[in-house]
Amino acid sequence: MHSDPEKIMILGPTASGKTGLAHNLAKQLDGEIISVDSRQCYKRIDIGTAKPGRKLLQEVRYYNISILDLSESDSAASFANRAMEWEKDIISRGKKVIYAGGSTLHLRSILQPFDELPESSSDNLAKLEEEASSKGIESLFLKLKKVDPQYASGMDGMNRQRILRALDVWMQTGRPFSSFHQKKKIAPPPNLFVFGLKWPRKLLHQRINERVDYMISEGLVEETKSILHDGYAPGLQSLQTVGYRDVIRYLDGEISHEQMIADIKTQTRRYAKRQITWFRRWPFIKWLEANAMDGSELAETVKQGLAANLNKG
Repeated sequence: MHSDPEKIMILGPTASGKTGLAHNLAKQLDGEIISVDSRQCYKRIDIGTAKPGRKLLQEVRYYNISILDLSESDSAASFANRAMEWEKDIISRGKKVIYAGGSTLHLRSILQPFDELPESSSDNLAKLEEEASSKGIESLFLKLKKVDPQYASGMDGMNRQRILRALDVWMQTGRPFSSFHQKKKIAPPPNLFVFGLKWPRKLLHQRINERVDYMISEGLVEETKSILHDGYAPGLQSLQTVGYRDVIRYLDGEISHEQMIADIKTQTRRYAKRQITWFRRWPFIKWLEANAMDGSELAETVKQGLAANLNKG
C-alpha cells in the first residue's frame, strides 16, 4: 500500500470530456476537484472557459474556479502553490483529490514542482514593455523563439505577459525560462495516477465545433461586451484567451460574426493539437478511449485502474 493517499489526474485536449469524468469520479469516490486550467481561475469569463455549471458546483466542491479578478496576473507556479494548500485541506478531511484540466504547464507544475524562479525585475519588465510598445509584441516573441524555442513553441498564442516574464528570467539568469521546468525526466509521484481522454481526431474536431456553437448560443459575445463595458482592458492576460480575443476583434469591427466563429473553431483545434503533442511526451498517462465508452464506463475503468495499482502495492 502507498503511505500517501492516492490522487487522480484527469487530463486531455480541450473538449475531451475531462470535467464530466472528474465530476462522476468525485461523486463516486467522495472526492473534490482542483481545476488545472489557466483561465477558469478568473471571474466573469465563464462561457468561453467552459466552467462547470451551477448544478455541478453544488454537487461537488471545486477549486481554482472564479477566484481571481480579470486584472490579476497568474502563473503556473502560483497555481502550484495554491494547489498544494488545497490538497492538504482536502486530504485532511478524508476526501480524494482529483485534478482535472488541460493547461500543460499547470499540469506539469503538479507532476513535478518547478525550480525556484527569480522574482520579476521591474527594470527588465519596464525595458521590455517599452520595446513591445515601440516595435510590437511580435518582435519580443521572435527574440524569445531564439533564446528559448521550447517555451515559445508551447505557448497558447502570443501571450504578452508570458513572453515578458520568460525574457525577464533569461535576462536575469542567462538561462532559458523552460530550463527551470525541466530538472529531470518528468514522472508523477507514486501516489498520483494519471488518466488521459483520447478521441479520434475527426470526432474531437466535431466536439470542438459543437462546443463553440454552444458557447455562442449561450451568450459569449454578450459576456465579453459586458466585461469591456465595465472598463476591463482588452489586452489583459485573462482576455488573451481563445474565444474572447476573437469576440473582441468582432466587437471592434475587424471581422464578421461568421469569421469570428470560424476563427474560434480553428484556434481551438490548433490548441488541442498543441496539447496532444505535449501529452505525447508523457509515457506515464493511461489513455482511455473516450469514444468507445459512456461516462459511467469511463469512471469504472479509472476505478479499476486504481484498484489494480493498489493491489500491486
